[in-house]
Amino acid sequence: MQHRPLAIAISFALAASPTIAQTTDTAPTSQANQTDSNLERMVVVSSRVAMPIREVATSVSVMTRDEIETRGYANLADVLRTQPSITVTSNGSAGSTTSLRIRGEEGYRTQVRIDGVEVSDPTGTQVGPNFGQIQSSNINRVEILRGSQGLVYGADAGGVINIETANGVGAPSGQLSAEYGRYNATNLAADVGGSTDKFDYYLAASDFSTDGFNSRVTTLENQDDDGYDNTTLHTRLGYQVNEQMKLNFVARNTNAEGEYDSCFGAAGSTNDCENEFDQTDLRVSANYSTNTSEHQFSLAKSFIEREFITEGLSSFDTKGTVERAEYLGSTELNQNANLVYGIDWKQEKITSDDDSRTQRGYYLEYQSEVISNLFVTAGVRHDDNEDFGEHTSYRLSSAYIWAVGNNELKLRGAYGTGFRAPSLSEIAYNTGPFSSAPASEVDLKEETTKGYEVGLTYTLASGSKFEATYFDQKIEDSIYFDLAAFSGYLQDLGESTSEGIELIADIAITDTIGVSANYTYNDTEDTAGDQRRRRPRNSGSISVFYDNNTWKLAASLRSSHDSVDGVELKGYEVVDVSARYSVNKNLSLSARLENAFDANYQDIATYNTSGAAGYIGAQYQF
Repeated sequence: MQHRPLAIAISFALAASPTIAQTTDTAPTSQANQTDSNLERMVVVSSRVAMPIREVATSVSVMTRDEIETRGYANLADVLRTQPSITVTSNGSAGSTTSLRIRGEEGYRTQVRIDGVEVSDPTGTQVGPNFGQIQSSNINRVEILRGSQGLVYGADAGGVINIETANGVGAPSGQLSAEYGRYNATNLAADVGGSTDKFDYYLAASDFSTDGFNSRVTTLENQDDDGYDNTTLHTRLGYQVNEQMKLNFVARNTNAEGEYDSCFGAAGSTNDCENEFDQTDLRVSANYSTNTSEHQFSLAKSFIEREFITEGLSSFDTKGTVERAEYLGSTELNQNANLVYGIDWKQEKITSDDDSRTQRGYYLEYQSEVISNLFVTAGVRHDDNEDFGEHTSYRLSSAYIWAVGNNELKLRGAYGTGFRAPSLSEIAYNTGPFSSAPASEVDLKEETTKGYEVGLTYTLASGSKFEATYFDQKIEDSIYFDLAAFSGYLQDLGESTSEGIELIADIAITDTIGVSANYTYNDTEDTAGDQRRRRPRNSGSISVFYDNNTWKLAASLRSSHDSVDGVELKGYEVVDVSARYSVNKNLSLSARLENAFDANYQDIATYNTSGAAGYIGAQYQF
């Protein structure tokens, strides 16, 4: 086992400050409204109610719009891979199948919500988000919950990524941006928002296209670039009925087309392969508040359609929907205790196959400052799955804070359990015409999970923060695809593990210079004791930022070592650099270079990754 130190690199980046205030409609809370400066210190992702981040005992990361735009990546998964314990694998160019793993667990065990809408795809092999289709443009804030403590989101939420756009405030304001770079890539984005006494609105649009690059390493003849186009439209509206009630509406549509390699045509394997993707997400909600409680009722529905085209002819298409009805409540019992509770109903449907399933859930979480600076939460959830019966899950967490001079030291810990039922597609494949033994003989059952973590966080009065966390997660009877015989889905009976250490540092060196770094050691094993595929044992990133209001510069290095995918993959470091210059208060110019030293590496065996790629752009705020 080798432990490789992270090298330090310097690069340049900048992002224009958002002109639309950050607010959220997904987190009812009985606490007083927060100012914008205080909002940066609040998170909702842990329990879906706003909590001061210093009191949260679970592992949480936060990214603001400024940081997202500073890093500059077009796809959100590329932004998130800079965060602790997150690794990303893609089988090719932009828009290809992309898996994001938190602490080594599969991407379909991570729930993603955008303005309260769960953006899972029931037509996929597992019900999970399509990370390759989520662009970073016009995203205002991202909160990440690491580990198997997603109790209030659902028993199958082994991690949560909560994405917020903006709510308009005041006179109309917004931003226009354009970028062009290698692979004939163009990225156009615009947003605008504002409000009146009763009504607020936010509208956003983005369009990304690229000629891409050849995806497969093994494609020796007829190599071709695999292009991709993505257009995303987003609307968020709010209406304040009175002091107690607010109505909200969210609509989002993503329409994308992409090319890929190695599908099966009339004469065998061909690179003339295309896929089309369309997803529409809708959500309406009502928030009602009293002096001591808040209540939220919401209805959401997602429509997903995918079609695969081989040599100009449709080879496979599928359609599906996800519907959710939710009630979320929060009641202040006294000055030191709060109760969070809720009911949710979810239906997954593959309409092209006339197949569906429902699941009901009920949860209750008690939050309390038991004694001064000792914060405790205890939660329970009960789910009733139409096909796989009833399951009860738990989450316990606590944090204690000591004053160390003007600084603070926090000791925290959390334990959580959960389960995931086999997806409709997994079951359909094993019982369909393409399955064979041994998968066709397997009666799939639910996976169960449990995990705990213990961490120390040291926060300086200057704003610098240092964090160390030990985590241990176990999955019982994990489901996987048979890559040896391609017979279908099998069950790895027994425990698969993922345990390791996260080290995180955010350092304010001066008023203009900051450093953000993280390192994760993750030891994963399947039931046979072998390392689990595509999970690097050592990974991390380090970024240096400079911001004097006129120039914003950043340098990032990302490292991955000791990963296997049938064979051992070569470790690598990738350096990205970028810069932005403010011409005046409205106009800024930017330039960045991804993979600055043209590292040749793979995250998945036989699939290429991007070489060095430069981009230039302009941003105008009004």
